[in-house]
This record gives sequence, C-alpha cells and structure tokens, in this order.
Amino acid sequence: MATTPPTTTSAAETQRRVRDGSGLLAAAAMRRLESDAAWYRALPAEDRSWVGLVAQAGIAAFVTWFSDPSKPPHGVGEIFAAAPPQLTRSISLQQTLQLVRLSVDVVESHSARLAAPGEERDLREAVLRYSREVAFSAAEVYARAAEVRGAWDARIEALVVDALVRGDVEDSLRSRVAALGWSGRGSTLVVAGTSARPFDEVWAADLRRATRRAAQDALVGIHDDRLVLFLGGEGDLVAAAHGLLPRFGPGPVVIGTPVAGSLSSELAECARSAAQVLAGLTAAAAWPQAPRPVLAGDLLPERVLIGDQNARRELVTRAYAPLEAHTGALLDTLWAYLGTGRSLEAAARELYVHPNTVRYRLRRVADVTGWDPLDARDSYVLQIALALGRLENPPSTPAAPEAL
Repeated sequence: MATTPPTTTSAAETQRRVRDGSGLLAAAAMRRLESDAAWYRALPAEDRSWVGLVAQAGIAAFVTWFSDPSKPPHGVGEIFAAAPPQLTRSISLQQTLQLVRLSVDVVESHSARLAAPGEERDLREAVLRYSREVAFSAAEVYARAAEVRGAWDARIEALVVDALVRGDVEDSLRSRVAALGWSGRGSTLVVAGTSARPFDEVWAADLRRATRRAAQDALVGIHDDRLVLFLGGEGDLVAAAHGLLPRFGPGPVVIGTPVAGSLSSELAECARSAAQVLAGLTAAAAWPQAPRPVLAGDLLPERVLIGDQNARRELVTRAYAPLEAHTGALLDTLWAYLGTGRSLEAAARELYVHPNTVRYRLRRVADVTGWDPLDARDSYVLQIALALGRLENPPSTPAAPEAL
C-alpha cells in the first residue's frame, strides 16, 4: 500500500530526532517486552537475546523508512534476518503481531518527545502506517510457511499410512509419527471404507479437520477409492469412528480391534490391525446384511474366503481348538447339530441323547467360543471354523483289514 511522507515544514527535524532517539526506543521496547510479554520471559536466554535483536531491527527499520517514506517498508523477513531461521519457527504469528503492537505503543508513547512541535500527529500516523504494512507482511509470511508446512505434513502423513498399510514398520517410522504430532497417549483404532468423492486438496483438508476433531490423534490416508483412518487417544474411539461415518462413501465401513497402545509404540500391532481391516473391507461384499460399521473380527469367514491366513488362524484358534480340547463332547455335538440341518431333535437322535442335552452342550459351545450355535450368523462362523480345523487336523484314516 502506498505511503505518503509527512507534509509539515519541520518534517526533517522530526526525522533527525527519531534517528537520534532510536536507541531510546529500542531500550524502551525491551523493557516493555520484559514486563508485558509472558511468552518472551518464558524463552531460553539465547532466544530472548535473538528476540531483542529482532525488536531492535524493527525499530531500526522504522527509523530508516521514516527518513524516506517513499520507499516500501521492510518486511518481516528482513526484520528477522538478524536472527537464526529456527527462531521464526519458535515464535508464533500471534507473538509476532504482539511484538509489532508493542513497538507501536513504544513509539507512540515517545512521540511527544521525539517529534518536532506540531509534528506529533504525523509521527503517530507514520507509525500506524508502518505497523500496518509490517503486520500484513507478517501474515503473508506465516501463511506461506503454513502452506509449506501443511503440504509437507500431508506428504509425511501419506508415507506413514502407506507404510502401515504395507506392514513396513521400520524404526524410522516412529520419528515420522512423532513429527506429525501424535501425542502417544491412549489406544489406536483403524477404520477403513470407500472414499466419499474423488481426491482433491480442499476435501482432503476438510476431512483431516473433521477427523482431528473426532479423535485426539488422527492420520488420514486416501488410496484410490479407499479411505483409511488411524484414530488415537484416550477417548471412545469406536464412538469417534461412528461419528465419522458420513465422511465415507457408500458401502461397508470396517473397524479394527482397538490396539491397547499408541501408534508410535505399537507400530507392528497397528499394521496388523490395518491389514485385518483392509481384508475385511474387501471381503465385506460376501455378507450383504453386515452392519455399518462392521468389526473386522465379525468378518472372519468372509476373510477366509479371500485367502486371509490371519483370519484362518484366528478361527481355528478361537473356535476349533478349544472345542477339540474340551472333554464334554462339545465338538461332536456341534458337528451333529450342524450336520443335521441345525435340528436339536435330529442331533439328539444321532447322538442318542435327549434334545435338552444337545441344547445344554450348545450353550457350553457358546461359553467356550463366544459364538452361539443357535444364532444363524454365529452357527455359520462355527461351521467354517470346524471345516478349517478338520482341514488342518484331518482325522486318522483307519487301516484297511489285511487280506486273508
């Protein structure tokens, strides 16, 4: 924005007085920083000295501009040039603007002493014009830095999610997770579904904001038409996942088993959970009545059908092995019940027991495995588990009788 020089005949005298009083202004600015800026007092001694240099550079830049207002004011970048680059990352935009306001107050409070008689108002107006230009420059610098940082963070986030999806959990991944600001508290939950719309920067930014509002920690990954979320924190992550359902496109949404630990400390476990969730997302089409969202653990039979070895092992371990190890004829009773069309009476006749005995044993099956054979869905899960168990542990074939 264009600026105009003071128009009074004694402008040169005011300029001389301002130049001569630059040391006074810098000292006054430092005293105000010490007394009014709590964030400045909290800085380490070295950073405080650098901020002092910045404040003095700002006063000096104003004095230089005031001597020739026809030139554009120095921007924030030039004012911060005396300090190391990392200082600009340590001081927020709000703190920078507070530094500008403080400098304005200092010059205004000394305007009666520095300005030639009758020039006080012109000096104050010049200060206001200069501070406005510097404030606009500061906003532009910080906005540009935020854009660069946001783009860099988005790239790191994409690399982290991609590595977790691929199961590549090398130690360097921990530092990348930490760089994204993951707090390291609470548990972790993986959620996956279809993307609501084609990827674009505006939608992705809005999605990230919504996800971070829902959970204390969050990572967002978009792979083709799949949307993968890692939610973390100490709150109810399953409830957070339900709240994010409208952000997904049509079709199934799969939730993993919560990992009891932070993503940064349980990388391998979180990667395994992600693999289960994505396998569930692929297999969910085989269960049209599946709820939305559905747990990856509720899709074990469908995951087995697409070749998920983890689901195969889990079914055998959780269902077949405990029944095989049980001494109460539970495995034989379940085989009879499933093999006779899920009929209590037919199973009882095959086993030569009362139907109530079959019903009691089936209740014990539910206690042992967590799946109720009397429920249609659970009996299907158990039937797949029994078939897998027999494939892994086929019964021994009786020896053929010797020929006479």
